Amino acid sequence: MASREQEAPERGRGTPKRVPPGPTVRILSGFFEGLELPIDRDWLVIGRGRQAGLVLAEPTISRAHAALGYDGTAFFVQDLQSTNGTMVNGERRDRAPLQDHDEIQIGRLQLQVQISPRRDAA
Repeated sequence: MASREQEAPERGRGTPKRVPPGPTVRILSGFFEGLELPIDRDWLVIGRGRQAGLVLAEPTISRAHAALGYDGTAFFVQDLQSTNGTMVNGERRDRAPLQDHDEIQIGRLQLQVQISPRRDAA
């Protein structure tokens, strides 16, 4: 079940940043395939634990596996010391900047981010 009600806190993040409208994350594979959610905050934890901002009941991901972040100028993904790691476009990364259509793998789940607003959304 997906939930966006709560988020696990990150220590020392500072003042929340205003996130530009439009960015989304879409699940490309697995039980939640096709689910698409807006990235509407500057720190969105993805995991199977109840405290994650995006809760996905997938046994191959950690309770707080990774986070999608916004630092005021750019989006990034950060691994949260997960057991299985986080891959960005096929490369294991602790933290990586994100661009349109980048693919993130956490456990068995494959995600894709859309940073720029879609032209067909108008």
